[in-house]
Amino acid sequence: MSERAAPYYCPYCGEEDLRPSEEGPGAWECADCNRAFAVKFLGLLAAGFRGGASAPADTSPTHDRSGEEHR
Repeated sequence: MSERAAPYYCPYCGEEDLRPSEEGPGAWECADCNRAFAVKFLGLLAAGFRGGASAPADTSPTHDRSGEEHR
């Protein structure tokens, strides 16, 4: 099994001086801002991948200032 890809930059300061942390799998340390963070894969989305397709339009009703419902 191969290793997962490493993050390219710190999500807090944007610098690239990252090192794996001893805290466990997916844990990283940033030498520039002195923060530690973890990267974790949660799973696939239920809808799956839709190559290039946009999200479906919101069909929930909206209300204007008078309180009247619109679709």
